[in-house]
Amino acid sequence: MWSGNAGRTIEKPLPLSIDRRLVAIAEITRPHGVRGELRLKLYNPDTSVIAKGVRVILRDATDDPKSERTVRIVGVREAQGLLIQLERVADRDAAEALRGTRILVPREELPALEDGEFYAADIEGARAELVTGELVGTVKSLTTYPTCEVLVIETPDGKTLELPLVDDVVAEVDAARRVVRLKSTEGM
Repeated sequence: MWSGNAGRTIEKPLPLSIDRRLVAIAEITRPHGVRGELRLKLYNPDTSVIAKGVRVILRDATDDPKSERTVRIVGVREAQGLLIQLERVADRDAAEALRGTRILVPREELPALEDGEFYAADIEGARAELVTGELVGTVKSLTTYPTCEVLVIETPDGKTLELPLVDDVVAEVDAARRVVRLKSTEGM
């Protein structure tokens, strides 16, 4: 989950799952060692979903649901970041073949949200509008930079806006209605 200034919570600030019943929680960045261990880029460093024995869904970097396969995590350890071992991934070549693969879990396996919180998957594709109702565009993703989290919005003319996910810019996130209301886009 991700917490912004107003307590908003998001599990996945990078490219999101096409299937809204599945939520991407990590990406395999590279192999580690020669026995098939995998280094992960966690979308939420505080996630409790990745654990030994948990079944996860792998989807390749094309984000094609047809590429999905279910596997069990057979090992997890810390070593300058999180490393996992998956069943049927026993060597470096098998691990290398998974580079860029996303790890997804069914939505119902994520922790329950508190008031004012949402998962990124809840607003991917959401309408972004000014508080006046004027269309700004469509939320494509959420991205984390060292200084803040940003909404990546595609405007109707195909341009990309990156707006900080802070109270001075975002008036409201209505995940149920799939609408993000913005105070302004001036200067962005």
